[in-house]
Amino acid sequence: MKAIAVTFFLFCFVFPAALAQLRFGFYGRSCPRAESIVANVVANRFRRDRSITAALLRMHFHDCFVRGCDASLLIDPRPGRPSEKNAGPNGSVRGYEVIDEAKRQLEAQCPRTVSCADIVTLATRDVVALAGGPRYAVPTGRRDGLRSNPADVNLPGPTIPVTAAIQAFAAQGLNVNDMVTLVIGGHSVGVIHCSLIQDRIADPSMERTLNAQLRNQCRAPNDPTVFLDQRTPFIVDNGLCLEVLRQRGVMRIDQSLGLDGRTRGIISSFASNNALFRQRFAQAMVKLGTSRFLSGRAGEIRRNCRVFNNGR
Repeated sequence: MKAIAVTFFLFCFVFPAALAQLRFGFYGRSCPRAESIVANVVANRFRRDRSITAALLRMHFHDCFVRGCDASLLIDPRPGRPSEKNAGPNGSVRGYEVIDEAKRQLEAQCPRTVSCADIVTLATRDVVALAGGPRYAVPTGRRDGLRSNPADVNLPGPTIPVTAAIQAFAAQGLNVNDMVTLVIGGHSVGVIHCSLIQDRIADPSMERTLNAQLRNQCRAPNDPTVFLDQRTPFIVDNGLCLEVLRQRGVMRIDQSLGLDGRTRGIISSFASNNALFRQRFAQAMVKLGTSRFLSGRAGEIRRNCRVFNNGR
């Protein structure tokens, strides 16, 4: 209850307009077990596969960065009708079956009540806590979008400069602190293909031991993957900040955040204080999930997260 109260205060203080449309416990009467159903599905998957943390974080970010948190990423493409899943940056997004299972159970319990957009937000919240990250409350009441077009997808890439990253996050209503927190927090778990870090492997400033390790790992065929955080690759914590300060950032944008004058101080503060990182990450995740969304009578509540209700 204490963690929920703290997060509620932060939300009320920073996002009063959004709180008028979304609220904590939105499904308290219409589907009382909604959040526990999502939590159980996520926990069952996490017990079998800890890599699902990175998958759900990526899904949440990629959905919210395109027209807001409206589950537009979940729509399957059809012949002659591509969707956001067809866009290059979304080719590596996975974990859709977790959302499908939660939706299946929710439809059996409370038909056409809980949105897919809220399921993604809740599932991400739950998996972060399971992976050692902060426990925080999220307001719900989002509606599902009616558009999913690959042409709308313009996501930051692994080599994006800090200035461009600041601008991309600002377009989502997120400031520099939010950007650093979400990028570093999101990259504290998961892997990246070697083909996407060749610029870092060729960078003479990378710490020698890690550079030699990555060169060896990336010699393997079929574009292997390496951990983004070499210290604690399955835990949502400040480990990547410590790595970045030692020139051990695997991804270009991560290392750049540790060098740029506008962001280095944030990285340093997180590196020395994991409690601060946890607090800021919880706050930034709530802010991301409420930066843009549909509510009220906008959009729809999908019966199947992969298909619009009208079947188009």
